[in-house]
Amino acid sequence: MATPCIKLHLAAAILFALTLPATMREVAAAEPAVSRDEALSAMRRAGDYYRKVVATHGGYVYFYSLDLERRLGEGVASKDQIWVQPPGTPTVGLAFVEAWRATGDSRYLQAAQAAAEALAYGQVSTGGWTNSIDFDPRGSRVTEYRNGQGRGRRTSSLDDGQTPSALRLLIQVDKELKFRNPIVHDAALFGLDALLRAQYPNGAFPQVWDDTEMPDPPAKPAAFPRYDWRTEGRIKEYWDMYTLNDNVAGYVVQTLRDAYDVYGDERYLAAIRHLGDFLIAAQLPAPQRGWAQQYSYDMVPIWARKFEPPGVSGDETQEVVETLLAIHSITGETKYLEPIPAALDYLKQSLLPDGRLARYYELETNRPLYMERQGDVYSLTYDDSNLPSHYGWKANSRIEHLTAMHAAARQQPASNENSTANSAADNVAPAANEVRKLLETLDAQGRWVSTYAGETLVGQAKFEPGEQYLSSEVFSDNLTTLARYLTSLE
Repeated sequence: MATPCIKLHLAAAILFALTLPATMREVAAAEPAVSRDEALSAMRRAGDYYRKVVATHGGYVYFYSLDLERRLGEGVASKDQIWVQPPGTPTVGLAFVEAWRATGDSRYLQAAQAAAEALAYGQVSTGGWTNSIDFDPRGSRVTEYRNGQGRGRRTSSLDDGQTPSALRLLIQVDKELKFRNPIVHDAALFGLDALLRAQYPNGAFPQVWDDTEMPDPPAKPAAFPRYDWRTEGRIKEYWDMYTLNDNVAGYVVQTLRDAYDVYGDERYLAAIRHLGDFLIAAQLPAPQRGWAQQYSYDMVPIWARKFEPPGVSGDETQEVVETLLAIHSITGETKYLEPIPAALDYLKQSLLPDGRLARYYELETNRPLYMERQGDVYSLTYDDSNLPSHYGWKANSRIEHLTAMHAAARQQPASNENSTANSAADNVAPAANEVRKLLETLDAQGRWVSTYAGETLVGQAKFEPGEQYLSSEVFSDNLTTLARYLTSLE
């Protein structure tokens, strides 16, 4: 658990500066100051361009060509399609919320409201969202929307933060509008009720849900399968099973925490605790004290997609540790810290030679497990020399950071009184030189332009090397940085 950032009093800051070596004082003095007016001006230019020129139907996709003719989410998007999955519409909308809170300028609240209302339009009839919204009733990405404007599937998804991120924006905009916008308010509460109904009796969540009745299997702790998982136990509708893939639990906790703080409904806090209890039960037995991506109703790891075998997942284990720390910070209950030491020890023992973690470790042997691909056929392998490029087979280790967070949580148990307090990283004011760079890289039209250098982009988006484009994630990060800088000047 991070400790709050403590600001130095002016006299103490002066004394601290005088004790620095001369060279360090010269560097500090040389750091370019950024005035409040300069930061406000940059925010207005960037915000106005994105909300007036880039937005369609109040929403956004991941990337845009500079002429805005090419729009990319997970694939090419039309001008009637916006993206829900981060870093799409909710990500941009939450950046506008931060700008509104830092400045009190209604243009940012209007932009956030437009994004929230766009999400409300695309709310699925079962209460959640899919990865995108299509405002053309005959479009290629339409689902059965709650407003009656869509057709087809009724599936709501927790995958990659789709429904949770939409709900978080709706909740925050609802709060800022003082619960007076019926479109936003009703969509937020309807979605939260649907999210609570999607929780299994043992506290788990599925990857997706629809309007079919949920089973109620007996609660039990996680175990290794007692069959040959390589050839048996594949479940066709794995998405209905207990899911931790792609940080489902972390996104859900974040959303329920926001809902509890804004609405004060004890059901949201109870659901957080219930999910934490599931995570404790889902920790696999020794010696592999981590977590899998998916579990059957019998609480054994299962296959998901054909390149996602049952196994202990290095990255999902790190995400579960982060989620348990978050649940502890919300509830103050130390039982949510108890699984963490064994999980961290397991991760340390599982590090690859390059210091990273494998996405999958073979059940019981703990050998790093990968896939080879020929056409549409995948085969299991221990060899990492020819990995398919469309998937993250290895993850950076966050073990040291998680160990420090766990130690801090043990020393300073939290309560739920300030559960939405920002982390220390969020409270640290951006450096003036960082802010100055943002101002210098903002072009005359109010754009932060990115240049493609061959890196892997979210949604597998592709540009030609050297091609310039706009990124919703870059815009959101930069607007948020400027907002936090302004707040630090108060």
